[in-house]
Amino acid sequence: MGKFVIKATKTGFTLSLKAGNGEVIATGGEVFSTLASCKNSIESIKKNAPIAAIEDQTVEGYAAEKHPKFEIYTDKAGEFRFRLKARNGEIIATSEGYKAKPSCKNGIASVVKNAPEADVVEPEEE
Repeated sequence: MGKFVIKATKTGFTLSLKAGNGEVIATGGEVFSTLASCKNSIESIKKNAPIAAIEDQTVEGYAAEKHPKFEIYTDKAGEFRFRLKARNGEIIATSEGYKAKPSCKNGIASVVKNAPEADVVEPEEE
């Protein structure tokens, strides 16, 4: 079972979604100024991930999908990454870099599977 882990930083709060094995599968799109805004972002990820389409921007002439959606793209290092965009187009989660596209797609599948039921671990609980 996955879990969202909230961390307090000097500038606010960050979030990461971890799979049952403890691997980080996605991080929040920003540093949040308040704990409440961080929790709101988690709720948005839980709600949007299961219904998000997948837009593969690494394919020439790809079809643009409506929000919410996962976007697969390549970074400057040539690795595959995904970002989850909410209905309003805001980036609410991002991934690490993957060497292969199937691994990136597995990461998306893991977010879809883990996010909706994931527990939330607040900073003082760690």
